[in-house]
Amino acid sequence: MVEEGVRVVRCGGSRLNFRRAVFSVDSKYIFCVSGDFVKVYSTTTEECVHILHGHTDLVSGILVNPSNHLQLYSCSFDGTIKLWDYVDGILIKTFTIGPKLHAFFIPLHAEDSVFLTISKEEPDIFQLVSVKLPKSTSQDVEARQLTFVLDYINRSPKCIAFGNEGEYVAAVRDFYLSVYFFKKKKTCNFTLPSTKNKKNAKNKFTCVACHPKEDCIASGHMDGKIRLWRNFHSDQKYTYTCLHWHHDMVMDLAFTVTGTSLLSGGRECVLVEWRDGSEKNKEFLPRLGSSIEHISVSPAGDLFCTSHSDNKITVIHRNLDASAVIQGLVKDRSISTGLMVDPRTKALVLNGKPGHLQFYSLQGDKQLYNLDIIQQEYINDEGLTQTELTKAAFGCSGTWLATVEQRQENENELELQMKLWNYSKKTQGFVLNTKIAMPHDDHITALCFNNAESYEKPILVTASRDGHFKVWILTDDSDIYKKAIAWTCDFVGSYHKYQATNCCFSEDGSLLAVSFEEIVTIWDSQTWELKCTFCQRAGKIRHLCFGRLTCSKYLLGTTDNGILCCWNLLSCSIQWSAKLNVRVMEPDPYSDHVAAVAQSSAGSDLFVFKPSEPRPLYIQKNVSREEVQWGVFVPRDVPESFTSETHQWLNRSQFYFLTKSQSLLTFSTKSPEEKLTPTSKQLLAEESLPTTPFSFILGKHRQQQGAKLTETSENELVQLPLTENIPAITELLHTPAHVLPSASFLCSLFVNSLLLSKETKSAEEVPDDVDMEGNKESDDSDEEYDLTEKDKETNNNTDLGEDAIHQLSKSEEKELRKFRKVDYSWLTAL
Repeated sequence: MVEEGVRVVRCGGSRLNFRRAVFSVDSKYIFCVSGDFVKVYSTTTEECVHILHGHTDLVSGILVNPSNHLQLYSCSFDGTIKLWDYVDGILIKTFTIGPKLHAFFIPLHAEDSVFLTISKEEPDIFQLVSVKLPKSTSQDVEARQLTFVLDYINRSPKCIAFGNEGEYVAAVRDFYLSVYFFKKKKTCNFTLPSTKNKKNAKNKFTCVACHPKEDCIASGHMDGKIRLWRNFHSDQKYTYTCLHWHHDMVMDLAFTVTGTSLLSGGRECVLVEWRDGSEKNKEFLPRLGSSIEHISVSPAGDLFCTSHSDNKITVIHRNLDASAVIQGLVKDRSISTGLMVDPRTKALVLNGKPGHLQFYSLQGDKQLYNLDIIQQEYINDEGLTQTELTKAAFGCSGTWLATVEQRQENENELELQMKLWNYSKKTQGFVLNTKIAMPHDDHITALCFNNAESYEKPILVTASRDGHFKVWILTDDSDIYKKAIAWTCDFVGSYHKYQATNCCFSEDGSLLAVSFEEIVTIWDSQTWELKCTFCQRAGKIRHLCFGRLTCSKYLLGTTDNGILCCWNLLSCSIQWSAKLNVRVMEPDPYSDHVAAVAQSSAGSDLFVFKPSEPRPLYIQKNVSREEVQWGVFVPRDVPESFTSETHQWLNRSQFYFLTKSQSLLTFSTKSPEEKLTPTSKQLLAEESLPTTPFSFILGKHRQQQGAKLTETSENELVQLPLTENIPAITELLHTPAHVLPSASFLCSLFVNSLLLSKETKSAEEVPDDVDMEGNKESDDSDEEYDLTEKDKETNNNTDLGEDAIHQLSKSEEKELRKFRKVDYSWLTAL
């Protein structure tokens, strides 16, 4: 096979909350940006219907085309605006603007003009400009004539709003509100006091919204106040009123379609509806889980939508009832547990909501479920010390899960708790089995299970800064009253009072490696005797892992000062070492390969190698400009078949890594378009096509083929042509209806493609009157007749060789004559 180059691709998990979500006009779909893509979700099923891919950088804005409600505009940091048919997921047109586009607006009565936020050459200086999108039949159009509108604006689209059917635009930044009137070509500026005293320190603007029908502007502020501005046509006569409920900054505002209510949201995780702009008439939708960053309203007015800081979108009915939740990869917290793979579901597991582990499907690009570990109500207060989930590990093929949580008010007050969870087949989830308070006297730095199949009893090892590593085993405490199994400490090890920093088991489970700062110790897991030590006086050990399969006799370690070491366990000596500043080192559990991501001045570099030799099998420079923090190998559902040595590490597993900004990336030979196309959904849609004359013909045709395949042997394959390979059918069924030629033009082509050309003539012709009688027979008799006819054909054609393959049986000729007599006159009326 021809092997393509390996490239870094976004593999899902991108931010869904980067910009406001947008509703379709009929409220059936919701659109949201997701990295370089635009995702189309169903508001009822929460399923991703389409992924619109074509941009080469982050998508920064989306809007429904006002002149065609079945089309969607998107703009991107790549300097282009793209027009999509979101129903079929097709790119219609690309407008090349040039500069980096940060936001996108289409006010009413704009007449082909759109408004964009672009950055000037100076840092942090942004302009609002307008550009006319030319009408053209070509797919790629240049539109580089930009008209300046406003200067000194904020890059966020929440800080710009068009009001009263596009008569003016309001923009806020810092302590300034600017209103530009298009007809008058006049700008009015309003300033709030920005003194450093406590009273005015939080007057800063955060967002703005305009009433759809009246001259009213709503602005949100850092202190939680909402100001409603009126009479702003003059710098002198303006007035404003204040609404105040939020105790922290107002993160977004949106008016309803009629303008009778104003929606606001912030860090309180509560959607507030201010009816008639009055502080007395408030309605609340509380406990939405995390801070509200964006609010959207459907054009029909029947649905609201909130985007949250934990990468979640909530669809809300007009009566403030949440109806759907679209949950992406949670990115609200630091990933202290690292990346893990659930052995049962093959899901990616890492920190999720505060105190939770999230199980995320990489194939479906959606969250499967959250496991509440800490089981405490989270209080959203920045000054409050929270209990945090810091470590987690799976063991025994996913039967056991160990978690560590901690809370530390100050240096001398540390609260530690370790929990052991058992997977319950009855509840199909993890159930708490053992809770251990203060398993160590200081922070736990690592934990690992002995996952070797040869060991009947599960073993867990924890390492801590208190200078000890502890071995925990599962013991049976059952008695006549109840059956009980629990985890207890079996052994405590240390080495000269050094802090224990890493621990890992060998593949067969016979050896345990524990690093104590600069020293690596090897222990026998049967007797817990210290077998040998490796001293690397080049810095503290950062990572530690054993080789696997053919390389199981090697132990790998990295140090803080940039040394990668490989020790031979049989000779108890160093095998080789290399100067490499490794940030992530992960062994592939399904091969003998090891992936290491090193940090350099230019970015992060990937090295794939076998511990048996220092020569890397694969090197890819600059896989990410930012620091890579975590990585993991995920088993493939369908193995690849690369033959070259440089690509064999991709055959059984796929390497995923997480950057500092929590972008989830992977290495693939497929393009992002191939990887993210929901082919399973397309197949499902084809299977559920409504019954039409065309689908009836094709369905019957396929059933006949399936029946004949089971009845005939390989020597007498007399098949009708496969419909998938007929160009006429492919064009008709897979081309959007609105770009097809007229039905009268396609009918003859379509019908002729279904007819069979009769190349050979059988020895005996069945007269037409026999055909008519055959039509009246039952289905059972038809099947018997087909079998007897085919048996005769087989006997007669045993010596014909390949000619028999092209010869039609009598039953097929009979079916063909029936088909030719079908009246197709109804097609002319289409």
